[in-house]
Amino acid sequence: MSAASAREPALGTTALVVTDAPALPAARAAVTEVIAAVDAACSRFRDDSELQRLNRRAGHVVAVSELLMEAIATALWSAAATAGAVDPTVGQAVVVCGYDRDFAQVAGHPSPLRATRVTGWRTVTIDRTAGTVHVPPGVTLDLGASAKALAADRAAHAAARRCATGVLVALGGDVAVAGRAPAAGWRVRVCEDHRAGPDAPGQTIAIRSGGVATSSTTVRRWRRGPGAAHHIVDPATGLPAREVWRTATVAAASCVEANAASTAAIIQGEDAASWLAGAGLPARLVAAAGGAVTTVGDWPAERRAA
Repeated sequence: MSAASAREPALGTTALVVTDAPALPAARAAVTEVIAAVDAACSRFRDDSELQRLNRRAGHVVAVSELLMEAIATALWSAAATAGAVDPTVGQAVVVCGYDRDFAQVAGHPSPLRATRVTGWRTVTIDRTAGTVHVPPGVTLDLGASAKALAADRAAHAAARRCATGVLVALGGDVAVAGRAPAAGWRVRVCEDHRAGPDAPGQTIAIRSGGVATSSTTVRRWRRGPGAAHHIVDPATGLPAREVWRTATVAAASCVEANAASTAAIIQGEDAASWLAGAGLPARLVAAAGGAVTTVGDWPAERRAA
């Protein structure tokens, strides 16, 4: 069996690797279908997305598709699992901070940052039996990272089912694997920027199942007043999280779980390592000041250059 890979721009950079090279075209088609469906349902940057239609009807009970329902339920699960550190109701705060369009179009702004009240994830009501969602008036849902992680998980499993092959899908910093792994496991490069090459500072690890996610304050940044802003908003303040860690990488049973934990770690700051340890999640944290690396749990030690 020989591996093969493909790469294309979508939801960040999409990388696909399969253990059986002849399966690549069919696996690529499966991954593309999933990503397109998630984008149409969950994008905050498409006026025609189902999420944006829901946001425009805040204050009403709205019937939604099964896919958007799953994405919202996933975001609410992430909020509950992180004690509210990762909250989908930060949408308006993210917009006020300046992340109001696709990041490639985000520009700086001369006015300083201002805090925006975050209503909180518990104010969103879903009825999975009826297929309806109620978002309170004035609240904008931002499924953001959790929807991308969900897309990675769904895409990897869809390709593995369709092609009976081992599959790795990477959507930016979100990596999911499914099917039979290579003998030595899937090699995943962990670094600050998912667009960086293999020689960039970082660490290569191997996983056999589940997912890995990296959250970072270094990539999606822009000027705001006299300082800078980044895209990870702390629900407690309505402002970009304090930069204790510049990157947080977590391995978990799924990409969704890894993403929730890595995002929460950035927001939790000094408490991140103890929280991750208590949750039994292997992690790698890189300090914002100086770049010192802290590992948690069973995360492998880094090899030092001779």
